[in-house]
Amino acid sequence: MWRYEKKLEYPININKKDLSLAKSMMAQYGGPDSELGAALRYLNQRYTMPDEKGFALLTDIGTEELAHFEMIATMIQQLMKGATIEELKENGLIGYYTQHKDANFPIDTSGVPFTSAYIEATGDYWADLESDMAAEQRARVTYEKLMNQTKDPDVLGPLSFLRQREVVHYNRFKELRDYYINKFNR
Repeated sequence: MWRYEKKLEYPININKKDLSLAKSMMAQYGGPDSELGAALRYLNQRYTMPDEKGFALLTDIGTEELAHFEMIATMIQQLMKGATIEELKENGLIGYYTQHKDANFPIDTSGVPFTSAYIEATGDYWADLESDMAAEQRARVTYEKLMNQTKDPDVLGPLSFLRQREVVHYNRFKELRDYYINKFNR
């Protein structure tokens, strides 16, 4: 069971429209290494962890990834707020507008919809943890690339926060993997 605190994990107050960045940010909303993919991956993998410690960690991180998904949704909404049809056309978002108007929909930057194929779960806790560490690194790199696309401090703050959480998640997965190395003499 989850308890939902009705506030974002990090405050987001973007006042400057940036449709190009909003489109790029869709990578973290519905792409293969997105926050949605991470949340679903970890919440599914937790059932094949060999003990409660692994189950609890994947539950914690998977839940936090849902909070990050919410943050990305908020950022996209604020970056696109007030966009005209012409601005959407200029930024390659007219197809998105046609199908979704101003609703969020999990797609990547090319418009490819999120798919369950992005949710990795092998049933082998060792392989899954190694994959999870790599996924956190890919997400970190994506946040760095997003940060390179703006100088807006209202955008950089949340992106920096999210990037740092990827580093923390990577380290937590590594600690769990190392714990299992010692526990199971792997």
